[in-house]
Amino acid sequence: MTHTAQHGRPQPKATWTDAARRTVLLVDAGQQRNAPARSMHNYLGHEGIAPADFLALAQREAARFGTRAVEASVVAAKRASDGNFEVALDNGTFVRARRLLLATGLVDELPDVPGVAERWAREVLHCPYCHGWEVRDRAIGVLATGPVGVEQALLWSQWSDDITLFTHNGPQLEDPARARLAARDVQVVEGQVSHLDVREDRLCGVVLTDGRRPTVSHLVVAPRFTARVEGLTGLGLETMDLRLFGQVAGRHVVTTPQGATSVAGVYAAGNVTSLTETVIGSAAAGLRAAAALHLDLITEDSQRAVAAAPLPGV
Repeated sequence: MTHTAQHGRPQPKATWTDAARRTVLLVDAGQQRNAPARSMHNYLGHEGIAPADFLALAQREAARFGTRAVEASVVAAKRASDGNFEVALDNGTFVRARRLLLATGLVDELPDVPGVAERWAREVLHCPYCHGWEVRDRAIGVLATGPVGVEQALLWSQWSDDITLFTHNGPQLEDPARARLAARDVQVVEGQVSHLDVREDRLCGVVLTDGRRPTVSHLVVAPRFTARVEGLTGLGLETMDLRLFGQVAGRHVVTTPQGATSVAGVYAAGNVTSLTETVIGSAAAGLRAAAALHLDLITEDSQRAVAAAPLPGV
């Protein structure tokens, strides 16, 4: 994005660029989704790196190309009368840009069970591909809040032989589902979970409303994944629900495989458009979207150059 005005007053022309020699402004609110996690996984060459360390590395690399970053949140965005975009930030800055690339991620809306939010990304998990290896062979519970609970229990049984499905407020288990769970040696505990059993800053189990206290070292939940689009409603982006195993898992921004949204000139990448994507996949999507955005600009620049060129023989 091209930064042209602050607090309503014109500013000197920006001089920062990116690797494609474009003027770029990175607006970062500092609310990275994986910040609560101790380590990051499945990124070849960076396995086990702390999210904060990975972020710092990425920031240093971006700075090498002159990309400027500002810590702020977008509070409003719209298309201007000249076809460009106007973006208002919560620090009072106004930004004008020819194109927008949205990488705002998502918010994990967690089940309303006391203790879940406090242990999130520690002993409360959701993705076996992110954390399965680290908690292999542990006593793992799965909190059912919808049909996906059965599928989560079956999936996590690949990493541990000690899996317990707590039916909680999930749907009534039918015989075929029970047969599948039994075939994978998944235990089923009926009843509502009241809260988590945490002792000495460590998850020890769950407490059911009838007083039972099954022991688990980790608990798997199914968050609702909601794309971060606050402040972007003025763009008119198309969004849609993502359904997994009959359960609405969240809502995301619709894009093409190259990251183009329903709004010309606006691109999106990462969890804001792909709710189940991992970090390495989001990075790859960012590269594709940035390349498509740049090609879009090249096309427009070429058209402008042709239009401005003198006619032959004139």
